[in-house]
Amino acid sequence: MFSANQVVNLLQELAFTHVVTIPDSTLGQWENDLKACDSIDYVGVCREGEAWAVAAGLHLGGATPLVLIQCTGLFESGDSLRNALFDYRLPLFAMIGYRSFLNQSTLPGDTCLTFTEPILDAWGMDWALYDNAENTTEQLEAIATQCLRCREASVPGVALVAEGRA
Repeated sequence: MFSANQVVNLLQELAFTHVVTIPDSTLGQWENDLKACDSIDYVGVCREGEAWAVAAGLHLGGATPLVLIQCTGLFESGDSLRNALFDYRLPLFAMIGYRSFLNQSTLPGDTCLTFTEPILDAWGMDWALYDNAENTTEQLEAIATQCLRCREASVPGVALVAEGRA
């Protein structure tokens, strides 16, 4: 959907200092460009739950981290997410890849499509789905607007980015 260059430019525009991530087959295509970016520190973690904890520590230390994971990792990271976002009330922002969203006709039955949105709703997250593979400029602008709105309100947010091939 988005090129690595577009993502790096967006994250620089939004003044993210760190990307805390476990790359998947889609988001991982951005990895080399993120690592090469001088203004953003790339932090690889072992588990998605660890991503929220590391991002929380970075935020408490004055940084502006982005959590970059796939929705399957969102399922795994509930306790860490609860601590960071609700116990500590940290306004962390994440880009979460929505596995198989663009493959619904060829990969029916992927339970990620069943559980991702209800889980974000259950957590009371400010989230939006970005699923228009053709209009990347408009989508990137919408992600920037959402992120800035979350920062202004000091609430956590998720940009849910559709993955797969349409």
